[in-house]
Amino acid sequence: MKGKFITLEGCEGVGKSTQLNMLKEYLEKTGQEAFFTREPGGTPVAEAIRKILLDQSLTIEPKVEAMLFATARISHIDEVIIPNLEQGKIVISDRYIDSSLAYQGFARNLGLDFVQTVNKYAFDVCMPDCTIFIDMDPEFSWRRQKGNKISNDRLENEKLEFHKGCYIGFTELAKVFKDRIIKIVPDIDKNETHRRIVEALKNKGVIK
Repeated sequence: MKGKFITLEGCEGVGKSTQLNMLKEYLEKTGQEAFFTREPGGTPVAEAIRKILLDQSLTIEPKVEAMLFATARISHIDEVIIPNLEQGKIVISDRYIDSSLAYQGFARNLGLDFVQTVNKYAFDVCMPDCTIFIDMDPEFSWRRQKGNKISNDRLENEKLEFHKGCYIGFTELAKVFKDRIIKIVPDIDKNETHRRIVEALKNKGVIK
């Protein structure tokens, strides 16, 4: 691929959206062509699947949940990620394969083997050049500290125990994929967190 593929990962409410917006501003100011996207989502099919996955009125069995994420990801890869990488763009996704491994593999107790198997296409065809993991325990997330909560989000509104499981998953994945995943502990100053992320991405050679 001509471009570079970057993903941002972490638990709910740790400031990913803020950092993605700041990174977008940085890349625009420095003249680096980038395409921002998200998971689940990015294509009409994937966005439709997203609505199902986040629908609080539904009870979704863990294996079905994992398969829905994997299905949305295939659409995302083929229609959005690869075409933009082939054009030489930096593609930055809010969540990707590591979220499936952490959420379904660890928190849903499906195991890494199952999640890797249903996501074989992603592993074979399109893995990130670099992943930034915002390393913050969900019990102390910025959103929880402020007492905020996103309504109508099935995953966001899971019990703390579930989110703790996700966090354990991310920390374990950072050990397994240590050449790809960079842990960034967020500072109370969002600008300092942004500086750390930019510095890490520069050191990895995926942005300038």
